[in-house]
Amino acid sequence: MRHLLACLSLFAIFPMGFNAFAQEASSLAQTTSASKESNTHLEQDASSPEVSKAEAAMAKGDWKAAEPLLDSWLAGHPRDERVLFDAGYLADAQGRNDDAVSLYRRAVAVDPRSFESEVSLGLMLARIGKPAEARPALWTATTLDPGEAGPAAKAKAWRALAQIDFQGLDGKPDAAQASIDLLEALKISPETEDDTLLAASIAEASGDSAGAEAAYRRTLKKNPGSGLAIAGLAHILIDQKKYSDVVDLLEPALKKTPDDAAMTAQLAAAMVAQDKADALPLLQQFHQKHPQELAITRMLAEVEADAGEYSDSDQLYAVLLAANPKDEALLSGHGQNLIRLHRYPEALKAFQSATEIDETDGDAWNGLAFAAFETHQPAVTLHALTVRSKYLPESATIDFLWATAYDTLHDKKQAVAYYHRFLESAAGKFPDQEWQARQRLALLEKSQ
Repeated sequence: MRHLLACLSLFAIFPMGFNAFAQEASSLAQTTSASKESNTHLEQDASSPEVSKAEAAMAKGDWKAAEPLLDSWLAGHPRDERVLFDAGYLADAQGRNDDAVSLYRRAVAVDPRSFESEVSLGLMLARIGKPAEARPALWTATTLDPGEAGPAAKAKAWRALAQIDFQGLDGKPDAAQASIDLLEALKISPETEDDTLLAASIAEASGDSAGAEAAYRRTLKKNPGSGLAIAGLAHILIDQKKYSDVVDLLEPALKKTPDDAAMTAQLAAAMVAQDKADALPLLQQFHQKHPQELAITRMLAEVEADAGEYSDSDQLYAVLLAANPKDEALLSGHGQNLIRLHRYPEALKAFQSATEIDETDGDAWNGLAFAAFETHQPAVTLHALTVRSKYLPESATIDFLWATAYDTLHDKKQAVAYYHRFLESAAGKFPDQEWQARQRLALLEKSQ
């Protein structure tokens, strides 16, 4: 189950996200472009027919007609902030991201107090995946007067900042600052579904599972079909080990959206936790339709192994390792299947690779110890057990492995000690091995 839950982390659940900034930037640019027409600028006569004609064409989406007019005007008026903004918006609308950023930057350089240019630059940079550059522009925009763009436009800047801070810069999310950003947006605009979802994610990241659950449920009360809220709530319930509630939540949701990989993974994890056999066919059916979903393939490989279908499971691990040959968890799972299939030399290589990638993986050292013993390498077994003991507790089976490895190496003192430890910890649970241990002890202690 630990590995299945780890698989769920591959399905990141975020509200809105940077990909929605395209719509934010576009709608905001349309608003601010219109508001600029009533402003007074130093280098442009408000009645300029050239610019008016260009803006009329832009209002109709006729970029081909507008662009040469704007270019012509800027050739003679390179510091006209209004037209620089218009040209930036036109480039943005045509998908010329670099040109749009450059033009927005020029507009900001001409008039650092222009809210419209600053916020459009920030949203554009966020949208194209440059949050570190977007953040200062958006932060500056929140300090400026939005003018005719209104408080709703400034609220968009705060929301974009909340997204950036929540996802973090340089791998350092700042949930506390994201919460502050979001509250600033809510001071000047009504709460949206995206806001509630972000608030839930922030609460969850801050360890406030009750607050997160309440926010997700609040969203579902208003919009019962919200996939993000369903998946978010399911994640909370899985953490709380309320697996029956997860099944009740996700089964009807998946009937409406059967191709949702994240919810399929969550439902399978909840079913596995309850030892429900339905998890296997659920994953198999999804995998058949979506073999490219590697996270589901990963879960299916583990569930197949748990069901004793080692050969089928290992075929899936082969596919996964072809895409990620340096994934130590995959190598370890592959190695476990090989041991169960009695392919010990191959298992040994898999576990050796896994421990080279992550020397703290106790499970991989555990597998290496067994594979080495089965390939008659007791010295390697003892080394693997020694490293394993740094990360995992001892057990009866491990005591037996210590004992037999020392016995094979003719280290009577250590073999006797570990056979005794094994018999004490086994307590009748391993009758065959206990019989063997007693037989070996009788011979070893007799010869001492």
